Amino acid sequence: QVQLVESGGGSVQTGGSLRLSCVASGHTFSRLAMGWFRRTPGKEREFVAAISWSDSRPYYADFVKGRFTISRDNAKNTVYLQMNSLKPEDTAVYYCATPVEGSWDRLASWGQGTQVTVSS
Repeated sequence: QVQLVESGGGSVQTGGSLRLSCVASGHTFSRLAMGWFRRTPGKEREFVAAISWSDSRPYYADFVKGRFTISRDNAKNTVYLQMNSLKPEDTAVYYCATPVEGSWDRLASWGQGTQVTVSS
């Protein structure tokens, strides 16, 4: 089982930036697709972004395109989420995850999450 630990959350004002990090262990990181999700009370889990293991191709939810950037550093077993132009509606617990057999419909592993709060 992959262990995932997120960090980098915090409180910012509208328009601010944060960089989230997720360190993975327990698996060959370079062979893992990695993703970021978020959850808020009363809402379903939302896919935010993902990055492939083979060519580091990024995928984004429409609501973060142009604002968030996902990247990975295989030497550090770490995936990042750079979040710019933050909005109050981005307030959530963000967590990284790995997919089941390449599909993001089910998650194989996920971390505890890191809180992001954006104030207006």
